[in-house]
Amino acid sequence: MKQDRENLLDLRPADVVARLRTFAAEHDVAAYRGNQVARRLWTTPVRSFAEIAELPAAFREHLDTAFVLPRLELVTRQESADGTQKFLFRLPDGESIETVTIPDGNRLTACISSQAGCALQCAFCATGAMGFARNLAPWEIAGQVRELMLLDPPLRPTNVVFMGMGEPLMNWRNVDVALTLLNDPAAIGIGARHITVSTVGVLPGIEALAARPEQFRLAISVHAPLDELRQKLMPVNTKYPLASVIAAARGFVRRVTFEYVLLGGVNDAQDHAARLAALAIACGAFVNLIPLHPGGSRGFSQSTPGATAAFARTLRARGVEVAVRKSRGLDISAACGQLRVERLGRRPPTRAHEDADVHVA
Repeated sequence: MKQDRENLLDLRPADVVARLRTFAAEHDVAAYRGNQVARRLWTTPVRSFAEIAELPAAFREHLDTAFVLPRLELVTRQESADGTQKFLFRLPDGESIETVTIPDGNRLTACISSQAGCALQCAFCATGAMGFARNLAPWEIAGQVRELMLLDPPLRPTNVVFMGMGEPLMNWRNVDVALTLLNDPAAIGIGARHITVSTVGVLPGIEALAARPEQFRLAISVHAPLDELRQKLMPVNTKYPLASVIAAARGFVRRVTFEYVLLGGVNDAQDHAARLAALAIACGAFVNLIPLHPGGSRGFSQSTPGATAAFARTLRARGVEVAVRKSRGLDISAACGQLRVERLGRRPPTRAHEDADVHVA
């Protein structure tokens, strides 16, 4: 087995091109061969260097000696009657993550993970039930989309949302690189406006995302319009209280979406809707109402259709643009983290500040 080979998939596109052009020259091969290799990492990906038929055989062998193209092992693939698909991938160290694809007309959205597990322990989230293992490397984040493109037939997402396992802005250094891999035309090439980063409101990460020149989208998990209630549902509210999160949303240079999971009898009253409307108006946010997925409910109940409709009407009556997300994948354990918990069990919960591998910008 070859040891200590360099992982090209963790490099930004410009860096990988420079590295491969230098490598080609070192082996008396035309420099443009390095560009050919770089294109086959992400744009039209291959499983191994041996598949790059346009390269000389000897150069392919040199590449295989010096570099590695790590893979995510597909453990389980499920497809819902509505076309939603869920994938359980095993990482090289044995940890597992989930990826979901959601078709909608000509669009295919990939919901990807940024951490193995999650340290935030939101009360209604199945991912929070499994505890936190570690941050994902850039190649493991963007590699979820790469693996979809390597399927037969391939799945080629048009949109990507960081709404899978984990809090992406608590893994900013790696998410930062992964965003480039997803967006750069020299890599996967998905438009920045089609890539959304969802966060509970990690303020340093929001600032770091805002500092990037690309028009990446930001979604903030609000889930309660009052600190007292939000604290019960989302312990991270202690560190990042609602007022600070709303201020960060107001300062974000692009339009923000508020994600709001409706919990029956908990956060779906008319007073909650009125208060949420005021927060949304304060920063010009779009509100995405999310029915609770029964597979990951953890003791909570869905809002009734009537309560959901009334909540949306109250928001609209106050001038807030709102959408009610359709529940997808109800027959395939599509609640985030549910498949991982069902197949591999839980680990003791870990608080974010107790784990040195959780970091922000």
